[in-house]
Amino acid sequence: QVQLVESGGGLVQPGGSLRLSCAASGSIFSITAMGWYRQAPGKQRELVAAITGGGSTNYLESVKGRFTISRDNAKNTVYLQMNSLKPEDTAVYYCNRAGVRGATMWPRPWDYWGQGTQVTVSS
Repeated sequence: QVQLVESGGGLVQPGGSLRLSCAASGSIFSITAMGWYRQAPGKQRELVAAITGGGSTNYLESVKGRFTISRDNAKNTVYLQMNSLKPEDTAVYYCNRAGVRGATMWPRPWDYWGQGTQVTVSS
């Protein structure tokens, strides 16, 4: 069974930056498209960024130019660099499998979710 452990969240002022990490178990990690999801209070979970095993990326329109997803297959780790953070980015962030084809991404999570990491953007 896959295990996902997210870290790196915290409290940051608007305009600030954070780097999230997700350590994943499993031998198929390097060929699996992965994504970062977020869920704000009272809202549905949404996919904000995805990356294929080969490194092609897709982003939710509202985070383009501010967030960068990357991965290190040797470490079974996915990262999300978040810059120019806004209060509306406040949410619990999770990583999980994603679907990617060309310029299209879609949620395709495993049944298992990690504990997530809280990101709060506030002055």
